[in-house]
Amino acid sequence: MAYRCYQHFLQVLEEKKLLKRISHPMSPYLEITEIADRVMKKDGPALLFEQVEGHYHALGTLNKMSAVIGNESNYPKSTPKLGKKYTMPVAINTMGSRDRMSLALSCDDFEEHADRLRSLLKPEVPSGFFDSILKIPALMNELKNVPVKHVHKGICQETVYLGEDVNLLDLPVLTCWPEDGGPFITLPLVFTHRPSTGKRNVGMYRVQIHDKNTCGMHWQIHKTGKEHMDEARNRSEKIEVAVVLGGDPVYNFAAISPLPPEIDEMLFAGLLRKKRVELVKCKTVDLMVPSDAEIVLEGFIDPSERRLEGPFGDHTGYYSLADDFPVFHVTCMTTRKNPVYPATIVGQPPMEDGWMGKAVERIFLPMIQLTVPEIVDMNLPVQSCFHNMAFVSIKKKYPGHAYKVMHAIWGLGQLSATKMVYVFDEDCNVQDINEVLFRIGANCDPVRDVLVSRGPIDQLDHASIQEGFGGKIGFDCTHKWMGENGFHRHYPKLITMPEPVKKKIDAVWSEIF
Repeated sequence: MAYRCYQHFLQVLEEKKLLKRISHPMSPYLEITEIADRVMKKDGPALLFEQVEGHYHALGTLNKMSAVIGNESNYPKSTPKLGKKYTMPVAINTMGSRDRMSLALSCDDFEEHADRLRSLLKPEVPSGFFDSILKIPALMNELKNVPVKHVHKGICQETVYLGEDVNLLDLPVLTCWPEDGGPFITLPLVFTHRPSTGKRNVGMYRVQIHDKNTCGMHWQIHKTGKEHMDEARNRSEKIEVAVVLGGDPVYNFAAISPLPPEIDEMLFAGLLRKKRVELVKCKTVDLMVPSDAEIVLEGFIDPSERRLEGPFGDHTGYYSLADDFPVFHVTCMTTRKNPVYPATIVGQPPMEDGWMGKAVERIFLPMIQLTVPEIVDMNLPVQSCFHNMAFVSIKKKYPGHAYKVMHAIWGLGQLSATKMVYVFDEDCNVQDINEVLFRIGANCDPVRDVLVSRGPIDQLDHASIQEGFGGKIGFDCTHKWMGENGFHRHYPKLITMPEPVKKKIDAVWSEIF
């Protein structure tokens, strides 16, 4: 089912006993993070903080607090006073389990979407890769059934703040970790258009609150939002931006999905929810945003303007360092009546983003297999922050096949940021870490079976040679063939039990135990 709005999603979570309300007053400065982190580490429920109070607001740059607790005279005039009560509840960890992530995608289990994509991409006669390419129109036809719908009004504009009436400090934005440079919007949908074509992009880039109407926009070098801004710079133009919070949670997934350039994120969201996404025009910029959003920030970025952004406790488990990033000037803020503020936190895994990333891995596996059809399965471990490691099983067909797959992964979209690739035979369950470790130890020779390379990596990787560029390594953990890469012995057989014996014991297992 498609959700009417974000609060409808929260209602469903509560009905299924997957959400806990917290009425005890909590501060968005560190306290909500500490509770949410503990709950995630214990596989706990989604949380709705109903009483949010600002003990003090951590504004400023590079750990410089705009206020000191207990000394109210140190507060800037625009900063909330001690004990300020926010009018908005804060929802967090809403996608922090397989069940909740699946519900966010309007299904019982997110593998259903993978099966659906696989059927759309599967050729009628499995005669090769190029037939698969020709079948992509089936996916495109499905997308044509859910075009976005433009509407004249939406709940996201029930309340409108223009110009000087905009005050971002009224939002219960979280300061997640003690050395963060300030409060960060952590679950934003950032809408931009490519200046030359008008094509929409929706990404998820963290947004730091600088003051009542300006923010830092963390556009990394490989992101489409930055491409749009660079194109605007070349045209000597400012770029219009809208930051959206809330709406059907499937929008968040669409924003982080590694979609082909020709597929619009809101169109893909419509495909997943099986219902058209309704968009309404912003009040002060020429952008369309989801009509069911909780909060919308409208404004612009001047590509020539920079301001210090960060540090930020990031998904790597470490702080990403402060640096100069574009400044987002907010010209208008619209909200629904009685909005809920959606948030997430990142840090040392496992975190909520782990389940978002796992859904991306599973749902987009069929599209990866379209390009690399020998891949049987893939596991991007949450513990390694996804981009650090990939465990891949393949149907091995010739000597050195594992190396071909390594190079394919390093040349494939967001997977190009993967630092370490481990390739296994198709009978290895790469979702089982115990089996993966057994196969690495049993089948990989550190001298013969390792490929070292270099290439683009996650810009936030602090261990790299330089920002956005570093080393890569691949491990061939498959059974070796005679003559493969200098191997000239017979490879032993893996110890397994015959299936008839397994079935016989299965039949009497309940009687014995």
